[in-house]
Amino acid sequence: MNSETKNGASRLRFQADETPPVPLTLGLGLQLGALTLAVPILIPTAIMRTAGMAESDLAWPIFAAVVISGMTTALQAFRFGWIGGGHLLVAGSSGAFIGIAITALAEGGPALLATLVAVTAIVQLLFSARLALFRRILTPAVSGAVIMILPVTVMPFVFEMLETAPEGNHQFAAPATAAVTILAILGVSLKGSAILRLWAPIIGVVAGSAFAAFFGLFELDRIASASWIGVPKAALPGLDLDFGPVFLSLLPVFLLTGLVGSIRAISSNIALQRVSWRRPRPTDFRAVQGTTTLDGLGNLVCGLAGTVPNTTYSLAAPLIEINGVASRLVAVATGGVFLAVAFMPKALAVILSIPGPVVAAYLFVLITMLFMIGVSMVMQDGMDYRKGLIVGFSFWLGLGVQNGAILPEILSQFAGGVFSNGITTGGLAAILLTWFVEATAPRPSRMETGFSISALTEIREFLENFSSGNGWDTAMSDRLTAVAEETLLSLLGPDAQQPAPEDNRRLRLSASRIENSAVLEFIAGSSEENLQEQISLLDSRDEEAQLQTETSLRMLRHLGASVRHQQYIELDIVTVNVKRPDSG
Repeated sequence: MNSETKNGASRLRFQADETPPVPLTLGLGLQLGALTLAVPILIPTAIMRTAGMAESDLAWPIFAAVVISGMTTALQAFRFGWIGGGHLLVAGSSGAFIGIAITALAEGGPALLATLVAVTAIVQLLFSARLALFRRILTPAVSGAVIMILPVTVMPFVFEMLETAPEGNHQFAAPATAAVTILAILGVSLKGSAILRLWAPIIGVVAGSAFAAFFGLFELDRIASASWIGVPKAALPGLDLDFGPVFLSLLPVFLLTGLVGSIRAISSNIALQRVSWRRPRPTDFRAVQGTTTLDGLGNLVCGLAGTVPNTTYSLAAPLIEINGVASRLVAVATGGVFLAVAFMPKALAVILSIPGPVVAAYLFVLITMLFMIGVSMVMQDGMDYRKGLIVGFSFWLGLGVQNGAILPEILSQFAGGVFSNGITTGGLAAILLTWFVEATAPRPSRMETGFSISALTEIREFLENFSSGNGWDTAMSDRLTAVAEETLLSLLGPDAQQPAPEDNRRLRLSASRIENSAVLEFIAGSSEENLQEQISLLDSRDEEAQLQTETSLRMLRHLGASVRHQQYIELDIVTVNVKRPDSG
């Protein structure tokens, strides 16, 4: 990775909220769109053909998949309350649904598939709305493990494409083309100037395609025969509302796969946040919720339109590491490319004519970097033996399942074959192991009170009882009380001393002991400022910073071993680790 700072963004030219020049934005959008557009084309095509649908019925599902993917990609660039991730996220058809979608089409037709997809999307929306409930399970380690397993599921296809060439070509045509593409991307990325690195992937693709043309790997006939403009006739399947035995047997598998898709969307957003800002920032879970909400809405539209569900990809993260452009406007341009191509069959033919070894080489470089982004996510909060065991076991389980080394006959038949996918199996293993650790931990002490400065008396009494119950002395009790006071003042903000009389918000406080430390968790109504980020900026704050706020933040930094502030749309969660004062 081309990083020198903690979040790997030292060479970032344009962060997420900045506006690059229009030609650069359009060029990068064309680059990303051209090389990811095959996903919402090939996956629906494979599903529909395998399920036995006529060739004449393929046009509409493919058209709908491309259009919905383009719209979702463009909307992910923004934040409209609960909707949108605000980062460079690309949406496309989900390969995890291939097996069960084929089964649904074969046994119940397009209407049954539409119903199952729509119901799954509704459950995804409910999951997004209550994402804070799963905060202890969907940790950075789990998200990082999912990102690490993703290359495992894709690399076998990439390796196969690296060597695939039409019959009659020289045996070294495909590998030589792939090598030229990889060398061009790596050479420009490693030794090129800052401006040249912006175009490293597209330079590699152009160089590889030009080299492939000498071997006849570029399909010019496909481009010549395609029409310029075309729109297929709408073929909405409607919904199958019988909810019969076939629906009930397939629904659990669809819901499970939808959950995995939402976890992938969460991981993708977190990965993009890590590489989209020059200065390290805490993960904004409001943006994560926006991503999963839009993911669910997009899948609801997919269901009603009669096509395959989408998922949100993190492929832009390694691309940002190469070219240094994280502007969310590139997502708008990418979505525009999807929409334009949907109505222009000739443009689609140009993209699909890029030789397979070139596409595979491009993906090989990006997926390699994506794996390392997953590793950095796992290491985000440090590493201990529990986290190492969970991540290591989940990764190798996913690798073994994906390569058919672990019970392939059983997994291919069980639950529609959904557990034959490495992301599904490895991701769920990480979730279940994390849940087990949390479920078997000692139960914390809890209290609930009003969210105002007047709650300090009640909080002080609660923490004194908690401290004495654990056999700690007055010094620890005083430290816990001081941490609670400064956290409350920071959450309330500058008007802490004059709370609004109509403010009925509540504060929930839990305290638990971990070895010789205490962990305090504050759950309150949502606010705008992130305490974790403000503490990291203390030494660079300007002189106009308010004295009360800065004093509270400095006290928190001094008293707390670590402070973590998770902001969701509906609430804030601040977790402070407090170590026991040295008895000496």
